[in-house]
Amino acid sequence: QVQLVESGGGLVQPGGSLRLSCLGPGSIFSSLPMGWFRQAPNTRRELVATISTGGSRHYADSVNGRFTISRDNAKNTMYLRMNSLKPEDTAVYYCNARHNDMDYWGKGTLVTVSS
Repeated sequence: QVQLVESGGGLVQPGGSLRLSCLGPGSIFSSLPMGWFRQAPNTRRELVATISTGGSRHYADSVNGRFTISRDNAKNTMYLRMNSLKPEDTAVYYCNARHNDMDYWGKGTLVTVSS
């Protein structure tokens, strides 16, 4: 079982910044390909960014250049730095990890971008 716990969501004004964190299991964290997804009301969950075990990154076009995904294996934590936030970034953000051909998800953290 892979337990993931997100934190760092909240209310921010357009143009502002937030950093999300995802705490994972210490024993296997460094071996997990991971990513961030998001889901806005009445929409499908969509990929935001992924990071491999070796640190390779991939971003959705909608966030490329504004968001940065990173991981600190010593702290068993993955991050998502979000800059220049827009109202359309409002969503519940989920941490994802893949282990033994199965996807694991956190419970999500809500990000609201509004003035």
